Amino acid sequence: MKLHEYTRYDAVGLAGLVARGDVTAAELAAAAQDAMTAVNPHINAVVESWPAEDAPSPGSTALAGVPFLIKDLAVAMKGKRVELGSRLAAGNVAAADSFLMRRFRRAGLVTLGRTATPEFAYSTTTEPVLHGAARNPWDLTRTPGGSSGGSAAAVAAGITPLAHATDAAGSIRVPAASTGLFGLKPTRGRVSMGPDADEVFNGLAVHGALSRTVRDSATLLDLIQGPESGDPYFAAPPRRPYAEESTLDPGRLDIGLLTTPWNGRAVEPAVHEATLTAARLLESLGHRVEPTDVNLGVSWEEFVLANARLWTANLVTWIDGFAEAFGRPVDETTVEPEMLASYTWGRRVSGAEFVHALDVRNRVARSIGAYFDRHDVLLTPTLPELPVAIGTYHHGAEGTDGRGWLEHLFHRSPFTAAFNVAGTPAMSVPLAADPATGMPIGIQFAAGYGREDVLFRLAGQLERAAPWERRTPPVWVGHATGGARAAAGAGAGRR
Repeated sequence: MKLHEYTRYDAVGLAGLVARGDVTAAELAAAAQDAMTAVNPHINAVVESWPAEDAPSPGSTALAGVPFLIKDLAVAMKGKRVELGSRLAAGNVAAADSFLMRRFRRAGLVTLGRTATPEFAYSTTTEPVLHGAARNPWDLTRTPGGSSGGSAAAVAAGITPLAHATDAAGSIRVPAASTGLFGLKPTRGRVSMGPDADEVFNGLAVHGALSRTVRDSATLLDLIQGPESGDPYFAAPPRRPYAEESTLDPGRLDIGLLTTPWNGRAVEPAVHEATLTAARLLESLGHRVEPTDVNLGVSWEEFVLANARLWTANLVTWIDGFAEAFGRPVDETTVEPEMLASYTWGRRVSGAEFVHALDVRNRVARSIGAYFDRHDVLLTPTLPELPVAIGTYHHGAEGTDGRGWLEHLFHRSPFTAAFNVAGTPAMSVPLAADPATGMPIGIQFAAGYGREDVLFRLAGQLERAAPWERRTPPVWVGHATGGARAAAGAGAGRR
């Protein structure tokens, strides 16, 4: 299968070819490997690849035979490394499949490699010392976001049509916005984190995916959603498949418009205008859109402090566990400076402070939940700015402590983390691009607990009204000149 043919289809489309016998899963896997060879040297998205191990029955699922990538964190594939983007965990090999990996296999996905993550997924840019920076296919000088930046860069460049991602403060939505993809963070409890963890970051983190089409994300969530024995959270099962929801009219929705984040930072003019344009599109589709205020339930300072306590205390257990398992020191030779600072700060978090942080989580969840009792959807920018240059995140962060580093991260993505704390679903939709640079701009939509159905219906409507799938970046597998075009197109995005 030629690469320009391979990139013509989304995941559901490729699975349809396999089901009809037009192409085999092995041929798709070979195309994906060729795609990696063509563009990965430019974007550094895939940190390890391997030959296909699975041979799903054609047509057995809606995604049977589709090439796939998993993030280097939070999902375990037996016999493969899970290094969490850290030198401290280098060489860590999974002894067994995690629950999610089993579901990926049952979904018929053919996993071919793992993608870059920042160290311990603790950033919204993907620049780990272990593997080097992942780069944005729209402009190789810019970040693809994080922490699922490797998955985003791989999908945006066309290596695979969708890839695994996680989200604890925006790590699906930030990369989606940065690379022109669709990314939905599911409800807390929708997808199991087990068996080695009951929850990650005390329920803030969830599993999901990044894709170029709405139906791909919807179809994958249909195949992986649902609890496993022992899970601490439960989200009521959907009334109908999400793939079906994405084809249905959402009806007239009551949508709130929030353009100023809770920390009050300025939104770049291009992003602000793109958000207002999205609001006008929604009104033209029959929805009611009104400017709104959303009570976070606590002050921004309390919000940041509580998140810092939860994140750093959890980080301590990860770092100590890997240090003990591999007999490695916890110092600058194994852990990056911001993580060392966060580790040191987290060791000082008391039990009472940790419990107070959980109380803040509850207050935020109650307040956000009350907002969605009165409104169907909240509309915001996903990010307040265009994707920044690689290295930007570290400027001004020298010497920061654990709280300061998290505040630094939240300054970069102040619209996203509230929905992780509340446990509610939220998505980034690639509705716009910056006229000056061509860089993608994502628009975020959030809904009440368990209401992915509302979001998928709205996303499907928006995709039909303002399609984006055929927008491709300069670094794109489908370009006939492959790697040469990728290198030549590194400077700026285009539509």
